[in-house]
Amino acid sequence: MAEACSRLGVRPQTIYAYVSRGKLEVMPDPADTRRSLYRAEDVAGLAKRKQAGRKHETLAANTLFGAEPSIPTAISTFHRQRLYYRGRDAVELARSASLEDVAQLLWDSELAADFSSESRVAAPGRVAAFTTLAGLAATGHSTHGRMTRVLHGECQSLVGQLAGAFGAQPGKQPLHLRFARGWKQSAQAAELLRTAMVLLVDHELTSSAFASRIAASTGASLPACLLSGLTTLSGPLHGDASGRVKALFNDVERQGEDQVIAHYLSTGLPLAGFGHHLYPDGDPRAAALLALFEPADVITRFIDKATQLTGLHPNIDVALAALAAHCKLPDDAAFGLFATARSIGLLAHSLEQLSVAQVIRPRGRYVGVAPLSA
Repeated sequence: MAEACSRLGVRPQTIYAYVSRGKLEVMPDPADTRRSLYRAEDVAGLAKRKQAGRKHETLAANTLFGAEPSIPTAISTFHRQRLYYRGRDAVELARSASLEDVAQLLWDSELAADFSSESRVAAPGRVAAFTTLAGLAATGHSTHGRMTRVLHGECQSLVGQLAGAFGAQPGKQPLHLRFARGWKQSAQAAELLRTAMVLLVDHELTSSAFASRIAASTGASLPACLLSGLTTLSGPLHGDASGRVKALFNDVERQGEDQVIAHYLSTGLPLAGFGHHLYPDGDPRAAALLALFEPADVITRFIDKATQLTGLHPNIDVALAALAAHCKLPDDAAFGLFATARSIGLLAHSLEQLSVAQVIRPRGRYVGVAPLSA
């Protein structure tokens, strides 16, 4: 209680009011039932809103720039620093579920997902993936006036084609096995690919999910919605963050972990892939994936020392980059895995947005030169 009051700058009565209005989750302290524990994410969110103030302009800006996007969704959420897909723990699902299983869950589909595809590309990779999607977006049909089962069928085809463009072999096998065949990986590596992709399928209302929803709200075709989301995902501060981690690993392998860490700490530069504002105690997705294989010794030492010296835990981008290095995957394979897996979530958000039947159209707050009077 005292820590929450101090963080928020309020009295205990106000804390009780937050709890009663559902703004602050509370649970008994297992070590002392006379004390209460308050959800850290809720306290942090309340503190951020309190600091920002209640002005209309501030609230409107925060809605877009990260404080609290207010779009209702039943696809995924966070609870006590865990990720859930439609109420099911993502880490638990990743122990055995296939990507096809999770797609059926997130799309709320009656039929099992089928990503089989016979398409081949001459040079698989990012260029082929975006070129394929761009062509489909240019000729795709609007989502309006079409049955949900038909849209589900198109979603399956899009994911299958995208996977093929990133290097998955044609066929009817589950996607993780087709990626393993395309990249000449063992059955054990295929299981690692499956786990990683299930963990990456969705992450609530990310910037890429928001971009897909904006496109969907206008009635754009499903490939256009997916392309909108994936172009956003491709940024180094989002889905391509594993590329920054890969560059960091390359430095570690050339110079040694001590020299690299010393350079970053002495210059105040953040270490890519460490820390996550939603998981202050560590990204459970990263922990689950890293527990399944042993990265190279120098990478393991680097992760351990970086965590010890910064207090920040490795997030999923570190785990994904470490997996790509461990399996000796192609250069852009980490992004390919991320983009293919997240395409399922982006399409889920697009489908969910269709039920709103309202165009997403934020208002601008003009701060330029005053208009001249006529």
